[in-house]
Amino acid sequence: MVRDERWMLALVCVCYLTVVYITSRGLIAAPRFRLLETRIRDCRTRAAVLAGTEPGDSGRAASLGALSSRLDELELGRTVVWRLVRGSWVVAIPLSKLAAAWRALHSAERRLLQLETPVERAASLESARLALLAAQRPGDADLAARLAAHPPESPQTQALLLAVTELLHQREDSEAEHEYEQQRIALWLALTGLGALLLVGLALGHTTTMLLGALGGFLSPVVGVMRSQRHSSWGVLVLAPVGGALAATGGLLLIRMLADPQLGVLGEVFLENSWNAPDRPVAMATALLFGFSGNLFSRLALTATGQIATPPDPAQPQ
Repeated sequence: MVRDERWMLALVCVCYLTVVYITSRGLIAAPRFRLLETRIRDCRTRAAVLAGTEPGDSGRAASLGALSSRLDELELGRTVVWRLVRGSWVVAIPLSKLAAAWRALHSAERRLLQLETPVERAASLESARLALLAAQRPGDADLAARLAAHPPESPQTQALLLAVTELLHQREDSEAEHEYEQQRIALWLALTGLGALLLVGLALGHTTTMLLGALGGFLSPVVGVMRSQRHSSWGVLVLAPVGGALAATGGLLLIRMLADPQLGVLGEVFLENSWNAPDRPVAMATALLFGFSGNLFSRLALTATGQIATPPDPAQPQ
């Protein structure tokens, strides 16, 4: 029976890791990838329109040709996404490749900005000015005023427009890459936590405790979303069940320690319903609470630390 429970724990860990990986490489990155595809098509359309404005300009044609080649590279099968066969469904979207593709696309958009007609440049100028005003960051209002201070045809305005566009692109890329980094950290912590769960489960058992702790960890962000109507972050959603399972196991062990008659911090009911009897209702409910509330485990751990760190009273008989 114990062996079957450990196999069940291993199966749950593998299934959860698979779901986390698919979500990270597919569902989370998919919106940005679809937006990337749309922006690439928009760049192609703009390049085609600009190619017809001055067909006799060889330098302009060479720039547009190089730009089209760069866009072709972004649309290749393995440049951004992984596919089994070219043109088939996307298997995975590596976050590092997606971030690099967005930087390449932004560079292509800035090159197109240099080739725009005066009317299009005026529209881009107004769009950049409105984006600065909407961001409301320090210095953005001054940049917006400088953009409006000169006519769109002046070289100073064109240079400032390129600089502002690059600044806006850098902000967008930095925010997206920070989000990707948080997702990678969450994935690594989830992988490490699942490995720890497997080791603890194989060595100590307590499969029921871990599963109930994972359930509590899953319920914690769900209840938070239902109560506050706010979305939890991706890292919290991924790590909460893993952390809940580990906290439940460690929490029952701490309860057994604090309920020991030699310490007497907790009552006898916890002595009989903790580490040595994890299948009793009180122990199972306690494991669920440890998974649900990280503060409960923290407070109990601080209490146990205080009991260990406090020196014994010399006047108290041994």
